[in-house]
Amino acid sequence: MAMQLMMILTAASVITIFHRTSALPSETLTNAADTLSNSGYVAMSLTLNLVSNVLLSHHNSATIFTPPDSSFADYGQPSLSILELHFSPMAFSLYSIRSLPFGTKIPTVDSDTFLTVTTPSSSDQISINNVKIVGSPIFDDGSLIVFGIENFFDPNFTIPDTPMPAASLDHCTASFGDYSNFSFHASANVLISRGYSVMASFLNLQLLGFLNQPTLTVFAPSDEVMIGFSGRFPDYQSLFYRHLLPCKISWRDLINVDDGISFDTYLEGFKITINRSGGTFKVNEVPITFPDMYYSDWIVIHGIRDVLSLPKPVDEVSDGEGDPFDETPSGRVLIASAPDRSEF
Repeated sequence: MAMQLMMILTAASVITIFHRTSALPSETLTNAADTLSNSGYVAMSLTLNLVSNVLLSHHNSATIFTPPDSSFADYGQPSLSILELHFSPMAFSLYSIRSLPFGTKIPTVDSDTFLTVTTPSSSDQISINNVKIVGSPIFDDGSLIVFGIENFFDPNFTIPDTPMPAASLDHCTASFGDYSNFSFHASANVLISRGYSVMASFLNLQLLGFLNQPTLTVFAPSDEVMIGFSGRFPDYQSLFYRHLLPCKISWRDLINVDDGISFDTYLEGFKITINRSGGTFKVNEVPITFPDMYYSDWIVIHGIRDVLSLPKPVDEVSDGEGDPFDETPSGRVLIASAPDRSEF
């Protein structure tokens, strides 16, 4: 009990020290451009300074794939449509890209265009659109990740659609048990290293008390957006439970599930609905920003842009405000609302 209280206080202290941002900070973009230049990718460094306001102004996470300067010299000045191929609105770490099987789609900032993972199943050499990724990330601060690639992506690249096995989601049902010694150490460490320390603390608290190794999906808001939820310790369980699914849904599963599909969470009566529009994937209208941040055979963690807010009963919302997305067991329609910072 003393250890759990200490973890709760740690989570509370982490919540209070962060400030929210709505887009990639200019300092992050400047640091990335400087790192690119210092690493010999001068052309993309200059390009990032020129086009970041156009391509990344509405995104608070991104992955950039940069060809070497020699490719810029051979290719000439790339058009904006070519550059869009090399910018994804999601942060994919080396770990998460390596976990993606052949044929998995990666969205770009052009909502109608996707890249395709072409890494052979028997190879450690990662490739996208048959272009190899060079080594480790050039820049990685958790929200912006930059990879070197051998050449520009071909805008006309296609491969036959690969049948993707459907996720086994028939038994996505919550179960509870007594407290056990089960450890989330590895996944919590990744969360902490990526700026999701509050969710890491919640995992380490073992609030669900699993008797056996569970199968979980965690939708994790970053520390920056948790600042409005400090000080109400009894409500932390609700905050955690509604971001937790009792089944594993990887990025590959997400891009193949039916648009609008809903899942029960560990918070009784609270569902999440997965929607996609072009290259944007959302849970309850909150964009997924860091897919497969952590992935194992029993748990997957996706970073999301904001907190999943509790819905308001329809009689508490004025006419025309919000969209219905769920029903309570009693049949009342609930309205999805913007995150309410006063609820905690």
